Amino acid sequence: MINPEVQVSQALKSIARNEHIKSYIQKSNELYPLLLQAAQRFVTGEHKKDGIVTAKELISRGYFISLEYIGENTTDLEECRKAKNEFLNLIEEMGSLSMKQTISLDLSHIGLAVNSETAYIQLLEMAKKANLYGITLMISMEESSKTSDILDIYKKTTEQYPNVGVTIQAHLYRSYNDIQELIHYPGKIRVVKGAYQEPVDIAMSRSKELNNRYLKLVQQLIEADHSVSIATHDEMLIQEMEHRQYLNQPHVEMEMLYGVRPDLLRNLKRKEYNCKVYLTYGKEWYLYLCHRIAEYPENLYSVVTDIINPSLAERSKSY
Repeated sequence: MINPEVQVSQALKSIARNEHIKSYIQKSNELYPLLLQAAQRFVTGEHKKDGIVTAKELISRGYFISLEYIGENTTDLEECRKAKNEFLNLIEEMGSLSMKQTISLDLSHIGLAVNSETAYIQLLEMAKKANLYGITLMISMEESSKTSDILDIYKKTTEQYPNVGVTIQAHLYRSYNDIQELIHYPGKIRVVKGAYQEPVDIAMSRSKELNNRYLKLVQQLIEADHSVSIATHDEMLIQEMEHRQYLNQPHVEMEMLYGVRPDLLRNLKRKEYNCKVYLTYGKEWYLYLCHRIAEYPENLYSVVTDIINPSLAERSKSY
């Protein structure tokens, strides 16, 4: 019998990319404002200014931030260019405010869904401008079918711009070997467990084995004295890494999603560890909301609560 949580997760990942459902929600005068209200626990807003305002507030409290303009799997070339231009504008604004922080992106948002060369050329343009302002670009990881292309683009880009990092998914069996190679490149490596549904022959499920694999990947990076972002909300994992004194290292940071366990990140910051909040903005919040619930189905309770009582969502984001 399939676990109900697994069924919910699979269903949400499916509808997240269903254009018919998304279009229906966006045109609904009833559903759209309700779901947007719920999404605001995890998304700063629909516009760049929303992300910037929240980023400035968190920076003033001593956090590092990573800001993303939401979007992925964009197949129209003109839309890819628009997304790239939005990122360039974001880099320009953060640079003008002396925000030497991180901007995250999916390569499929800026051209990978069209072809890898388009994504590479557009990423180079962004990396060049970001480098001028001391801003880091962090490439997110996507479905395993894109992993090789993403890593190839990353490696080529860092030959010119060391201010570009990449994300590795612990649940993929290939990741151990990937990191062995990536430690010879200058960019920061963000380690996540991995949220995509993958075949069992290439990825492991959420388990003790996966936690051990995650620890092993982080250990590889620590021992190589490589810059790493530990991106997890798993309290047991964090306690183990704290016990191993990984979090004391100057080239290590803890990264968590905006609106998810701010209490936990706040406590880590009080211990003077490097702490980063991953922020998002954009009109594709529907996709992002589905992913947040799919990754952690208990978030569905928060969504329902936020729709009924929006004030609780604001109190829950106390950093």
